[in-house]
Amino acid sequence: MEQVLLVTGASRGIGAATALLAASKGYSVAVNYTANAAAAEAVVSEIRSGGAKAVAIQADVAQEEQVLAMFAQVDKDLGRLTALVNNAGVVDQTARVDAMSVARLKRMFDINVIGSMVCAREAIGRMSTRHGGSGGAIVNVSSAASRLGAPGQYVDYAAAKGAIDAFTIGLAKELAAEGIRVNAVRPGLIETDIHASGGIPDRVQQLAPQVPMQRGGTALEVAQAIVWLLSPEASYTTMSLVDVSGGR
Repeated sequence: MEQVLLVTGASRGIGAATALLAASKGYSVAVNYTANAAAAEAVVSEIRSGGAKAVAIQADVAQEEQVLAMFAQVDKDLGRLTALVNNAGVVDQTARVDAMSVARLKRMFDINVIGSMVCAREAIGRMSTRHGGSGGAIVNVSSAASRLGAPGQYVDYAAAKGAIDAFTIGLAKELAAEGIRVNAVRPGLIETDIHASGGIPDRVQQLAPQVPMQRGGTALEVAQAIVWLLSPEASYTTMSLVDVSGGR
């Protein structure tokens, strides 16, 4: 059976690495992006050059109608979904909680939590044996911040990722008898562009000495854990929160 994967936020970083690695293992991949069409098309073209099928699909996961349109496009262009990676996420400028606006908090949870839950809902309707599907796998991208708390920087982000951890545990139990496995990876300090959007482009270098392995990780190192969790090799693994954090 053809394996059809949707990766949200797949134009860069962990999402792009996951899309490329999964394609190399035979998945047809929908590469979701919010704004950077050129970056998403570059990922698609690299996948196609390796002989796999891929499409780029624009959608803001915080907008339900755009999520519905994205899943409809996956159905049309690639076929019935068998795997979802909820990777789309944002950080904001570093701040203490006493300086955070409600607008910031709503954006954080709309994208990082509600967006992931709505994408999961749509995936379940296509994958669950209860709905006539043949099963599948969901991997949520959480963060080591969910257990570290990110004080003085991103407590709102850490709280959103804590919600993702709880969502992963509950959803895994809910779907275990319907052929769908649900797991999360919790990356630590990873060398991606997300730090620049938080105003600290050299954050990995600054904090590397705090990591027992004394370095940041790569997007590929996280992608390898995600793709394993999606694969039949992880057939008895569900409800797991896998730390990819160098010991931090």
